[in-house]
Amino acid sequence: MNATSNILTPTRRLFVGTNALALSAGALALLGGNDALAARQPMDIKNDLAILNVAVGLEHEGIGAYAIALKSGLLNAQHVTAATKFQDDHKQHNDALIATIRKLGGTPVESKTLEEYARALKVDQLKNEDDVLDLAARLELGAANAYLGVITAFKDPALGKIAARLAADEAAHFALLNFDLKRPFSKALAFGA
Repeated sequence: MNATSNILTPTRRLFVGTNALALSAGALALLGGNDALAARQPMDIKNDLAILNVAVGLEHEGIGAYAIALKSGLLNAQHVTAATKFQDDHKQHNDALIATIRKLGGTPVESKTLEEYARALKVDQLKNEDDVLDLAARLELGAANAYLGVITAFKDPALGKIAARLAADEAAHFALLNFDLKRPFSKALAFGA
């Protein structure tokens, strides 16, 4: 096992708070599917791989959380549809992140088992649909803020746009879940704070 695959359970706080692990412009270009732009950018591969692997870990967690939610029997038909869509979005994010790691010559972190995610997320405490939606909303908000946290590391605003696109998906998921929970709308400029 290499050092990249030995990353401990990643947290959104680590993802946002570790400035030394900012993605390079080249890694973002790869993430956005722009290999030509990536080839023109200098990259600090070690830091890029570390931050990308933290993101992969977070996406694995989201995929696992939605799998658990879908198996719980606590969601109505409308929320099963939404959870399936949100999980698919996380799978697409993860596929893009993993492809980028591989293009950079790295090894993506492995997903944990659903049982490990269930313990970490304390799903045994989920008693009803609102509990499941609340957990999903907290995870989506954390993911949105994590992606927003890396945007400012880029000098080229076009490259920051790639991370913003991922954050936008997460923020949309959070907003819909928050609405379904009948909570007030988020305050202006609340994300990424």
